[in-house]
Amino acid sequence: MTLPPIQQSASTALAVPVLPPQQEVTGDHELDAVLWLRQVIETGQAALIDKAMEAAKRIKTPLKTLEDRYAKHLVSQNPRKPFAAFDSFGFADLDGLAKSSVQKLARQHEALARFGTVDSLFANTPAETFATDVLRGCKRDKSSCWYDDVAADKRFNARTDLLPHTLSDCLYELAYWHDLYWLRSVHDYGDQTNEAYAREQFAFRCLGRIRPRSKAEAIAVFRYLAEHEKMDDSETEGILLNLIG
Repeated sequence: MTLPPIQQSASTALAVPVLPPQQEVTGDHELDAVLWLRQVIETGQAALIDKAMEAAKRIKTPLKTLEDRYAKHLVSQNPRKPFAAFDSFGFADLDGLAKSSVQKLARQHEALARFGTVDSLFANTPAETFATDVLRGCKRDKSSCWYDDVAADKRFNARTDLLPHTLSDCLYELAYWHDLYWLRSVHDYGDQTNEAYAREQFAFRCLGRIRPRSKAEAIAVFRYLAEHEKMDDSETEGILLNLIG
């Protein structure tokens, strides 16, 4: 289960960003200016972001004050929507927007560099096809659409050719599923297929069944649990007990 290697030439398929046109949105000159600067920043292009940040410094009213003003505008325009002001949250945080926009563009570049096209990015990978084939006709939970854990484990365990044999194998596979979803999410990808999720959860459960080969491997699993906010998962207690023997 490996992502395609990066082909640098493929990422050039991304379109060169065009400076968004300035528009009158609220009728408030300063609010419209900030809304436009946010659009510029959202291109993720460093040169355009630098210019937008410099332009923001020339706005006399503090950005936090403008955020409050924008919230009032949204409420006045949407009197029947009790949460209309929520869309103003983060309005003043141009630095945060710049950071996330740069990261998003980097993900877009990596996604195309690995998969070539957006269509290829969303096409089933061999790992997803494998999970779908293995689970065809498998029992599902009666109260949901998810596959029954015990039934899914039995199916996957029967495919010894693609079983994780070490904790490092489990972490490698979990990283694969995480990275695949991470690259797709930049294009507003929804949830994984039930089959992919079932396989990912199988690999996670294996962390509680395969004994660590070394202290370093046990620490790597512990770090994974902490860094991916898995400490409250139902399987985690068993995983931790497995690590300490």
